[in-house]
Amino acid sequence: MKMYDVSMTITEGMQVYKNKESKQPRISVVQDFDTAPCRESRVDMDVHCGTHVDSPLHMLPDGGTMESIPLERLVGPCQVLDLTDVTGGITRADLEKFDIRQGGFYLLKTKNSFQEAFDFDFVFLAEDGAEYLASKGVSGVGIDALGIERAQAGHPTHKTLFRADVIIMEGLRLKEVPEGEYFMVAAPIKLLTTEAAPARVILFEGVTV
Repeated sequence: MKMYDVSMTITEGMQVYKNKESKQPRISVVQDFDTAPCRESRVDMDVHCGTHVDSPLHMLPDGGTMESIPLERLVGPCQVLDLTDVTGGITRADLEKFDIRQGGFYLLKTKNSFQEAFDFDFVFLAEDGAEYLASKGVSGVGIDALGIERAQAGHPTHKTLFRADVIIMEGLRLKEVPEGEYFMVAAPIKLLTTEAAPARVILFEGVTV
């Protein structure tokens, strides 16, 4: 059995959306051995920092918060799709090459996984690609960008997926992961009332349930 950790490392100076300084995580030492018998640290970070799961409230005012996403939907089979030849938006035509099945969870591997710095021209899921996945009745979609869309007025990709009850996962690192089927364990921090939560995402090769 082989395991892939496809999560981003949370550290100061990491890749953040549009290189916004306000999105950088801050890690500080609250106390250390010079003044106390133990060491403690504090993290201040955006809930969309690094690898994370979005909830519908992110884009829909009446959408559910993180506790509306059952953990059971984030643990189970998934499929990595190789889209590393795509430039710009991933369209319906790009996705029609694959056997997209109802209830499946699909991770979109693009050239984003090979970029360590934020790329303002990152590959994203285009509106018609989102409409296609929604029409197929998929359970979830993940991408190796810090946003599942860019430069689309009104955020139609997010909204199309959320309205179809499709889970959105962003910030994956899929460089070392071959195309194929895996068993996924995606564990967001157990936050309440928020529209996203950082997650540790692990893929297991050769695991059947």
